[in-house]
Amino acid sequence: MMRESVQAEVLMSFVVSEELSFRIPVELGYETRDPFAVRMTFHLPGDAPVTWAFGRELLLDGINAPSGDGDVHIAPTGVGDLSDVSIRLQVGADRALFRASAPPLVAFLDRTDKLVPLGQERALGEFEEDLEEALGRILAEENAG
Repeated sequence: MMRESVQAEVLMSFVVSEELSFRIPVELGYETRDPFAVRMTFHLPGDAPVTWAFGRELLLDGINAPSGDGDVHIAPTGVGDLSDVSIRLQVGADRALFRASAPPLVAFLDRTDKLVPLGQERALGEFEEDLEEALGRILAEENAG
């Protein structure tokens, strides 16, 4: 059976201000039933877990160059290959800024790409529908015979 999800835990810095940040484990998730999105779940001390979903391609693009408009902005923090990455999430006036090392993000994205190659997300939905239809026909033929 095909694996349907990829999970990873990445330590990220939750940046409160220029002077204050603390490292927290952040869960990254990817599922074939929503092949365009990645989910980022973080647990701030004393709060319920919070999950954000945003485009997998946005995360990929943001590792190399500033990307995103709206509620999610992702950008490298320095120049050069695989510098740290900042992830800014915003809802109204509330903002959260995270800083992560790029290699674990790249490793996570590489695992998602092995599950569903980038650019093949639409084909996955069609493949699953076709597979269900084919299996239905095969089972119907077996039961009839």
